[in-house]
Amino acid sequence: MPTIPLTKRGADKLKEELHRLKTVERPAVIQAIAEARAQGDLSENAEYDAAKDRQGFIEGRIKEIEGKLAAAQIIDPAQLDAGGKVVFGATVELEDEATGETVTYQIVGEDEADLKLGLINVSSPIARALIGKEEGDIAEVQAPNGVRRYEIVAVRYE
Repeated sequence: MPTIPLTKRGADKLKEELHRLKTVERPAVIQAIAEARAQGDLSENAEYDAAKDRQGFIEGRIKEIEGKLAAAQIIDPAQLDAGGKVVFGATVELEDEATGETVTYQIVGEDEADLKLGLINVSSPIARALIGKEEGDIAEVQAPNGVRRYEIVAVRYE
């Protein structure tokens, strides 16, 4: 099984979700199933069907998270020393050459990615264009409306 890169924050977030699923969600759905069973005939019991579906989702998500954590390579960006190169976990400040607009992104794993928070997936086109580059380099990104060029203004490991 290939390793899955995760930042320390991303791994903590998955661990919290796993804990919540096991200690809150799972017992709640078991209780809902027991209550639905107590109502009698299960063949026409919508509450029972909904609770069983929810249980299947919860168990599947628990397995998925446990698998990801087992295969995770947890990277603490603050401990990185990549010599100024853009690597997984790095925070990169970019300037769009065409507009002069600056943006800041942190390169993270798939489960952590949230563009609104400036967290981009390591396998996204922009992250792939940035990996290995340094401050002052130009990254060309194939965007839906054509090639965009970004100058790397700063690379931080935080």
